[in-house]
Amino acid sequence: MDSKQPDVVECEAEVVVALPALPDLIATLPAKGACWYCDKPLDAVRRFCCKSCCVAYAEEAQYHR
Repeated sequence: MDSKQPDVVECEAEVVVALPALPDLIATLPAKGACWYCDKPLDAVRRFCCKSCCVAYAEEAQYHR
């Protein structure tokens, strides 16, 4: 019986789930006067203070489904 391990280990295929489209995500959230991700104060129209908070919120929303 040969106990030598293979040099390359093949991985199973990863399942990639698409994040919700950012415009669709933003449209579903009501403006609350603060960033939905970091709670930084905002005007009454914006939902996120920056693009990175919007992307981070979308990633978390994906994992909490």
